[in-house]
Parts: sequence; C-alpha cells; structure tokens
Amino acid sequence: MREIGGYFELELEKKKEYHPEALRLNSGRNALYYILKVLEPTKIFIPYYICDSVLEPIHELKIELEFYHINKKFEPEIPSKFNQNEFLLYVNYFGTNDSIVKFLAANIKNLIIDNSQAFYCQPYKYPTFYSTRKFFGVVDGSYLYIEKFLEEELEQAISYKNYSHILKRWELGANAGYEDYLKVEEFLSHEPLKRMSNLTQNILSSINYKEVKLTRERNFIFLHKNLKDLNELHINLENLNGPMKYPFLINNRKLKQFLIENKIYISTYWQEVIERVEKSSYEYYLTKNLIPIPIDQRYNLTDMKLIIEKIKEVL
Repeated sequence: MREIGGYFELELEKKKEYHPEALRLNSGRNALYYILKVLEPTKIFIPYYICDSVLEPIHELKIELEFYHINKKFEPEIPSKFNQNEFLLYVNYFGTNDSIVKFLAANIKNLIIDNSQAFYCQPYKYPTFYSTRKFFGVVDGSYLYIEKFLEEELEQAISYKNYSHILKRWELGANAGYEDYLKVEEFLSHEPLKRMSNLTQNILSSINYKEVKLTRERNFIFLHKNLKDLNELHINLENLNGPMKYPFLINNRKLKQFLIENKIYISTYWQEVIERVEKSSYEYYLTKNLIPIPIDQRYNLTDMKLIIEKIKEVL
C-alpha cells in the first residue's frame, strides 16, 4: 500500500529519462559485464587507451583479451580478421567521435559500443552502454541497449548512503566531499550487477536534457574557437552532440597542475594506461598531455573565459 502522510521526501520534477527504452543498470562496468554474459565471446579487442575498470568484467569472466592502438583521430587500428565469436569494443571518446562509431557499425559485425563518454549519442544496432555519473549529479547508473537479455532477476541497487559527497559539494564545496567521493568510487568498483537505484532513476527523470545538451555544446564551441590553434587534436564540430568535456591536447606538462592549483579541476584519462603502453605510443602521449576541460551544465561562458585566461597565463 502506498504510504500517505509523514515527513517530506526529496521533491523532484517528474519528466522523462533520456534513454527510457534502455535497460537500467547500476554502473557502466556492470553494463559491460551484462553484455559479455549475454554474448559469451571467446575474445575481445579493446583499446589501450581505456580505464582499468572496463577490464575487470573481462578478467572476471575469463575472456581472452587483446589490446589495439588508436591513431591521432581516435580511429581504431582494427584487427584484419575476426573469428566468429570475437568482438571489438570501441570507446566514443569525449562524445566527439560518433562518425567513427557510425563507420564501425557499418563495417564490423561483432561490435560493442562504449558510449560512457557520449550520453547524447544514440545507439546503433549493436550492444551500447552509457554512464550517467559522467554527466549528471548521481552516484550510480548506466543505460544499456541490447537485444537479448539475461534470464536472471536482478536486485535493485540502494544508493541513498552514497550521496553525501554530492550534498556536501552543494553546501561546502568540492574539497569537503572529496574523501566521500573516493569511498563511493571504491564501493562501486566492487558492487555486483544490479538494477539502477530508484533514487537515481528519479533524479534522472527530473533533468532538462535539452538545456544540458545546449549548455555543453555552447561551452565546448566557445573553448574550441579560442583554443583550436593551440589544440593538437583536430575536432569536427559537425559531430558535436552534448560532449562530456573539451579535449585539449598540448605538450605542456605545467599547465594541468597550474589549472588545478587555480581550482579548475582536471582529471587524467587514464594514469594506468602508461603501465601498458610504450613511451613512444600515442596513448602514452595522450595520457601525459591531454587536458579534459569541464564544459558541463554547471558552467557558463564567464567560466569558459576564466579557463582561457588561466591557460594563456601559462602559454
């Protein structure tokens, strides 16, 4: 029976999720685990330039793994031949490489699309998964498009205990919640496959996705107009579709630390990559020199101008 009366809960405007037809799971890592459980591949080709968390379900299911390189356009060096039950996983890096995904979808039969950095890019006919935590203020959540489903009934995640860092950031700032954030990251790395939590689903149902997309694209375009002559990456704005961050590649090791010291927090994608590639590789260079600049819905053009000013202080 529905509960009536008592204290108030968190009040959220009820709208519609961006991926309402997708399977709702608790993390991108577990979405890949779900895909691999369904497909049962004998081998999977995966980029060197990828987070270690993506490797965990592959190792857990004891699937043979082979790495491949990407070039300066983020295009994969595709194996010349696939056996019947071998698959290639491609990451839509920063949500700016949908044209590559489209090409792969038209030319590769056994494809898995990692859209964890490309929330607004639509799925193709191949298994495709998304991460909500990279785009919105939630602590769990992934969407998965897949034609075949596991027969097992999945438990639903409970996430209310993991929201402290998000609430602390609202009132106390990012540093106050950082330790809580790390604890949640550690918790999620060991969390088994579950359905998305009810709290997270309700938060995701309250977001103005059109406005978020426009804000991200506006900030991205503004940065690109001001930094494109310094950026070693060639970025085609025609492929822009609610990107995750602005990927700024420049050979200047001082810049990242300078931005962080000025409270412009820059992540590294991904430190573990340098342990599995040669120093001469493009992936090594990306890991050391790429500056993924925040362009999300929390920020406006005034914030982008500040970032550009700080970059030019160093350069």
